[in-house]
Amino acid sequence: MKTPIRRRRFLQCLTAVPGLALLSGNSAAQPDDPFFFGEPDHKLVYQFNKADPDYMDHVLFSVGAMLRQHVDNIHIVVTAIGPGIHILARRPERPVSQEVRERVSSLAAYGVSFHACGNTMKTLGWTEDDMLDFVEVVEVGADDLMQLQEQGYSYISW
Repeated sequence: MKTPIRRRRFLQCLTAVPGLALLSGNSAAQPDDPFFFGEPDHKLVYQFNKADPDYMDHVLFSVGAMLRQHVDNIHIVVTAIGPGIHILARRPERPVSQEVRERVSSLAAYGVSFHACGNTMKTLGWTEDDMLDFVEVVEVGADDLMQLQEQGYSYISW
């Protein structure tokens, strides 16, 4: 697995200047923290709201293509609502192929953020424990989409 440039730069900083985070007074800094590299030029949010296998493949392929195109100069969020939320569940109640599950985990490892709609989770009787470890639960998925757009994220829906 190829390490994204942003993370490679972070690792180089750590090896070149030990204790950088301590010297900066920002010991909680992360590789994607603007402290290290500034805000990316591109911010994108995908609405993921269907459980159809072709839909899953197409949206996740697009997310990967944008990540490959812009490497470390983009932040991507996938907000899963309604039937689309099953891609983020430890034990989905709708069919989610192993390939899709692996692709979601791989994208998360490359810095893609995955948000799960809390309202949808309540409807399903799910809690945070039912979601994959890297998932951030937001109270209302539609509000998350709106808030991200207000923060300058471009909105993609299929």
